[in-house]
Amino acid sequence: MEDFEKVYEQGRVAFEAGKVLDAERLFLKLLENHPQGYADIYNKLGIITFQKGNAEMAVAYFKKALQINSRYTEASLNLTIALNDLGRYDEAGEAFSKAAQVVRSEAKSVDPFIQGKLANEHAKLGDQYFELGLYDGALEEYRKALALRPKFVDVVTKVGITLREKGLFDEAIETFQQAKEFHPKYGPALIHLGVTYYMKGFVDLALREWEEAQRINPEGKEARVYLAMAKKEVIEEES
Repeated sequence: MEDFEKVYEQGRVAFEAGKVLDAERLFLKLLENHPQGYADIYNKLGIITFQKGNAEMAVAYFKKALQINSRYTEASLNLTIALNDLGRYDEAGEAFSKAAQVVRSEAKSVDPFIQGKLANEHAKLGDQYFELGLYDGALEEYRKALALRPKFVDVVTKVGITLREKGLFDEAIETFQQAKEFHPKYGPALIHLGVTYYMKGFVDLALREWEEAQRINPEGKEARVYLAMAKKEVIEEES
């Protein structure tokens, strides 16, 4: 057992240092005599194998990790990614759902890195729903992401955009304002708050948000274009 721990530690250090081939050799050596191994060994072998382009073998490793520890969230997320890569979307969705259930049931004890990773996956799924025009589905996924990471300002902003697309302008404005509270210099929140004000007919408020966005990022084209458009309209109305 002492030799097992020693070789395992060597493999772990090699993996963390990016020496994945050395790590793979050491981990496989361990499994020759200890096929049960650790869930972590199979998870790391899955990562290495996936990086080498063999998603099918990676799936087998991740599943083995989950056989040893069914609540190993990182392995579930890695399995989701590998299955997606293979086009096995139903299986990927099932693996992702299991990972989400674990995190939600153990939210206070789960590694913050894992929570963040899972939140990002929810946000990506929300983006896919949004692109298909399925705004309710998008909102559901964005809110799942925010349940894990309430101050992900980009996701808060996406909620605002989605609400605006649904015609819920007042709720969208409140959401963009919340994003500003979390990150006062987050340009997209300012720009989209301005767009929403503009769509409501509050041109002065829109100009204020776009001017602030341009001040924060003078090179940003979006705020500059909106400002030029709005100011041109104001001049035409006054003349």
